[in-house]
Amino acid sequence: MNVFGEKWTFTSFGESHGAAIGGVLDGVPAGLHIDMEMIRSELDRRAGKGMTGASPRAKNEPDEVEWLSGVIDGRTLGTPIAFIIRNKDARPEDYEWLKHSYRVGHADKVYELKYGIRDWRGGGRASARETAARVVAGCIAKQDLAQKGIEIHARLVQVGAETDPTKFNETIAAYQQEGDSIGGIVECTISGLPTGVGEPIFNKLQAELAFAVMSINACKGFEYGTGFGGVTQPGSAINHISGGIAGGISDGTDITFRCVFKPTPSTLKAGIKGRHDACVATRAVPVVEAMTAIVLIDLLS
Repeated sequence: MNVFGEKWTFTSFGESHGAAIGGVLDGVPAGLHIDMEMIRSELDRRAGKGMTGASPRAKNEPDEVEWLSGVIDGRTLGTPIAFIIRNKDARPEDYEWLKHSYRVGHADKVYELKYGIRDWRGGGRASARETAARVVAGCIAKQDLAQKGIEIHARLVQVGAETDPTKFNETIAAYQQEGDSIGGIVECTISGLPTGVGEPIFNKLQAELAFAVMSINACKGFEYGTGFGGVTQPGSAINHISGGIAGGISDGTDITFRCVFKPTPSTLKAGIKGRHDACVATRAVPVVEAMTAIVLIDLLS
């Protein structure tokens, strides 16, 4: 499915090297002021502007949002919001070699086995290019949440084995120089969320967050609260740590979760042509925030 949410919904469309990517939002209340500069800034973060290791394509794409409906004079109308981001730096000719071959570690083969056809141009629908539309939707969700006193902040906390932020660029640059890639961990904190968000069984808050975050390209794991580290601790030492969620329902305290992103399998060292990231986790930070915001605004709608 390409639709996320039940009451506040986001529909994503478009391919990496097609005419454009975009989205449709429904359920956004009327009269919400959209901070266009915030959206511009968040798209730049996702593109990796000024970051070490971001792909040349991401840095060159202007990512200009064209609003097709639902917005006038910077305010929402309460009707469906449609927008597109044109792919101005698309180079499908760079991927001609993929017409009759599959990249290891990518969705190329399984996509064709499932549908009988695929867009070979840079991964098509399976490309992380699609996440730019998520960032736009997430920005609108974050602005609505901010009016409710809810804030979301994510950051990169680990690159490979390195946990010192001052050494992240150096670490990424070393892998990039070798024509290789490295993974990373993103940590996200939600503050101001009231008690009572989430359900006790199948729609637990942590399950909804994990479902959203795990849909992001290259995400391979999710933990919250004590997480995987809690397995080494006795219950008496950690039973007071809720992680902001108890029984699947928010308890009013801050929620912090972490998610891990694998190294991209597309590397020069592996002989794969194209424009690739040395560490996709750096650009995933605003996408994690966006998907978190979309989850929360839908649950609160």
